[in-house]
Formats: sequence, C-alpha cells, structure tokens
Amino acid sequence: MDARRRSVSALPLRRNRDFVLLQSGQLLSTLGNQTSVVAYPLLVLAVTGSPAKAGLVGFAGILPYPLFVLPAGLVADRWDRKRVMIVADVVRAVALGGLVAALVAGDPPFALIFAVAFVDGTMFAFFNIAEVGALRAVVPKEQLPSAAAAEQARLSTVILAGPPLGGFLFGLGRSLPFLVDAISYVFSLVSVIAMRTPFQEQVAAPEGRFRSQVIEGFRWLWGQPFLRGSAVLFAFTNFGGNALYLFLVVAAHDQGLSSTAIGMLIAIYGGLSLVGSLVAPRVLRLLSMRTILVATLWFAVGTGLYLIEPNVWLLIAGIVPLALLNPSLNSAIIGYRVAIVPDRLQGRVNSAARLIAQVGAPLGPLVAGLLLGAFSTRLTCLVTAWFAAIALWATVSPSIRKAPQLTELAEAD
Repeated sequence: MDARRRSVSALPLRRNRDFVLLQSGQLLSTLGNQTSVVAYPLLVLAVTGSPAKAGLVGFAGILPYPLFVLPAGLVADRWDRKRVMIVADVVRAVALGGLVAALVAGDPPFALIFAVAFVDGTMFAFFNIAEVGALRAVVPKEQLPSAAAAEQARLSTVILAGPPLGGFLFGLGRSLPFLVDAISYVFSLVSVIAMRTPFQEQVAAPEGRFRSQVIEGFRWLWGQPFLRGSAVLFAFTNFGGNALYLFLVVAAHDQGLSSTAIGMLIAIYGGLSLVGSLVAPRVLRLLSMRTILVATLWFAVGTGLYLIEPNVWLLIAGIVPLALLNPSLNSAIIGYRVAIVPDRLQGRVNSAARLIAQVGAPLGPLVAGLLLGAFSTRLTCLVTAWFAAIALWATVSPSIRKAPQLTELAEAD
C-alpha cells in the first residue's frame, strides 16, 4: 500500500498512541472550556446585570490570543513545545480553581472574573500554538487536512455537549461549570505528559533579536498569497463571529430562555458543526479550497433571517448552511498551512497567521455588548451586512481566485 494513503490508524504504534492521547486530552479540556464559555456571560449577567460587562469579560477572554500569539509562536519554535503545553495547563487549572473558590465564598468581584478570563485566554494562546507542532509530529504531512478535520470534529462535539452542560451546571451552582473546566485541564496535563513522540525536530537556542525572529515568520506567510489573503479575511469574519456569539446569548436571555436552554441553543450549532466535520474529508476531495471559502462566507449572510422576526431560533435556522460547511473551511486552511510550513517556522508562521486572523476577534463581544446595551438586539443583527461585504470581497479577491489545491500536498512528497 502506498504510504501516502495510510490512515491515521496505520501510523507507527508510538505515533498512533500519541495521536490518540493528544486528541483525547484536548477533547476533555475543550469540553471543560466550553462549559465555562457559556457560564462566563451568564455569571456576569447574574452578578452585575450588565450586557456591557458581559461583553468586557468576553473581550478579556479573547484579547490574549492576538496579544500574545506572536510571543507564543517564538516560544513554540525555540523552547520545548511539550513543556510549554504543560505549563499552560497548570496555570489554567490554578486560575479556574481560584475562581471556583471565590464563587463558593459568595459573589466574586467583577475584576476577578475579568482577570481569570484573561489568564485562561493567555494560556490558551501558548498551548494552542505549541499544539500545532505536536499535531505535525504525530501525523504525516499529506494526512494533516484530514487530521485537522478530526480536530474540527472534536471541537464540534464539545460545542454540542459543552454549552448545554455548562448551562445545566450553572443552574445547579454557579461554580460547577468552572470546576469542570479546571478538572479538564488536569486531564489534558496528564495526556500531554504521557506522550513520547518529540514535538519538534530539534529545540534550537534563541538566535537574533525578538523582532527579527518574528519578522521571519511574517515574511514567510506574506510570501504565500492565498494564506495571506485568507488570514486577512478571517480577521473580519472573527470579529463578526464573536459579536454574534454574545448577541445570541443576550438575545436568548432577553427572550426568556433558561440557562440550560441557552446552552442547548448553542449546542445546536455544535451539532451541525459535528455533522460538517464528519463529512469534511469528502468535501475536501470534491470541492476546491476557493469554492469552500467563498461559499462559507456567503452562507454567513443567513444571519439576516433574524431581521425578519427577532427570534433566536430563527437566527439558528439561518446559519445552518454556515455551520455545516465551516469545518471544511477550517480543515482545508489549517491542514494546508501546517503541512507546507517548515518545522523550524511552525510556531512563528502559524502565530503570525492567527494573529492576523484574530486581531479583530476581541472587539466582537466588546462592540456587541455596547450596542446591546444601547439598542435592541434586532438592530444589532445588522451585522449581516458586515458578513455580506466580506463574502463579496472574497469572491473578487485575486489571491483567493488563485487558491492552491490540497492534492499538491501528496504530489510534493
């Protein structure tokens, strides 16, 4: 059998074992994270009653990624990636444990909730970039898009289970979602420690100035027109997507839905994403990367159904096509990028791409919170026009028109 066509299960025993450990550990930690993601705005609304402050906490959780992703990329290339992931898990577990202790004692101050969200988001940035190198270490290059699809399936699974679990646990006790999140990081820590495959080809000592090392990653990325163009597009879509998330929670809360029902509402999107993740490998074989990208962006315009009737269930109905195709888009872009980037630049190039893609993300819940505090949820949903403009931009973009094919990965071996 051609080695290029082996499945992940046909990997050498140690690499296959480590792939399972990586996936299972991150499945549990992402599940825990999703239980607290829905709990953060619910907690702030319960303690302060302010949508604007709920938006600030969302901002605090997302801001660290674009703020620290470049240092995280440099650390992932210059230090032992496994050690970086271990430290990140320990810090996250301790931070969430502190919030749990404060909740058991009574209503925590808003500043503490803000600080824990910020620390959690910071450690995620360092863990996430180091994890890219771990995935490349245990998966052959030509299988990385399929492995990225498996990552999307994991994320979709926990989005399906995490929010309703978080809403249900929050209804039982405000500290429970955050306790589950802290425990999940402990399980992630154990799985990372148990892995034996080296997470990089070599651990190099830092060379040159920080600025020159970071610029090297940006320079490589900027030399790839499609990756550069898609990263810039994602900067705008992530702004809208994060605004939409808080908008959905607040609109559902105003509509009178319980915390459990709000979790179930978000879980519907996760269920659709799971289906999309399962069919992603077939979609990647049938459609080009450009077709997947442009179609996904146009599907986001479905949010406009909420303008017809301000009902969150109608909003969910409008984004069904988006939820089904988005995992294929993420799998294609992430898998292609990780496959073609040299190992010594994995951290810096991926951090550069994600910085560009995430630069607007923290402003999404912040702006949404301010608008929701001043206007009706129906007016705020004019974000649909934002998505339409992005889709039109992608349709006419020269760099997106010349998108590469995933078949090039196997041909390059």
